[in-house]
Amino acid sequence: MPDPIVAHPRLAPIYDAFDGARDDLATYLTIADEVGASRVLDIGCGTGSLAVLLTERGYTVTGVDPAAASLEVARAKDPGGKVTWIHGDAGALPALDADLAVMTANVAQVFLTDDDWTRTLRGIHAALRPSGHLAFETRRPGRKAWQDWATDPAHAVLDIPGIGPVEQWREVTSVDLPLVSFRHSYRFHTDGTVLTSDSPLRFRDRDEVESTLTANGFRVLEVRDAPDRPGREFVFLAERTT
Repeated sequence: MPDPIVAHPRLAPIYDAFDGARDDLATYLTIADEVGASRVLDIGCGTGSLAVLLTERGYTVTGVDPAAASLEVARAKDPGGKVTWIHGDAGALPALDADLAVMTANVAQVFLTDDDWTRTLRGIHAALRPSGHLAFETRRPGRKAWQDWATDPAHAVLDIPGIGPVEQWREVTSVDLPLVSFRHSYRFHTDGTVLTSDSPLRFRDRDEVESTLTANGFRVLEVRDAPDRPGREFVFLAERTT
């Protein structure tokens, strides 16, 4: 089940407002150009920010996400229906003959168990053409991002068009490595409703990620830094080998 932050019908429409400028997406636009992709699969596409950018640049894009509420927001950004939107998960994709699959915004960390991660990698493998590429990011465990989250109790209030003022705050609820859980809370000032979303993440180190990629038919070509978050992320670029 996807977290309420992306699946609840009142939270999905405000996700982009609190997510801010998506400087992280430039990395994936660059990679799509570098590998000469034409057909791109956006896994965990959420509200469709990257998928729409890619279609504007001429790519053929499929976006997949298990959160129907987020896909509804994504479709509204794509009135011409250029993107193929799939409600589901990467483990059950058809053979798409994609040149490139991507997972942005640390989507790779939502797969908590080894079985879920393996199923996802195998699904991606099947959706790619031979020698197709996979690019994704994951937070560096040694950076201990959860410590920053725990010391940032600030409440942010945004006045969102059509919705009104919404207040957001975050707290870390559990650190039991490799799992870290945190909670986003939202107060809608128009009616006082408070909604919460609990989000567990799996922190995998570089060696673990590389070994799982190799075990599931990929060759790691490069591990980069995220230029908008230096020292905080691993950005993996891998190629389907079998």
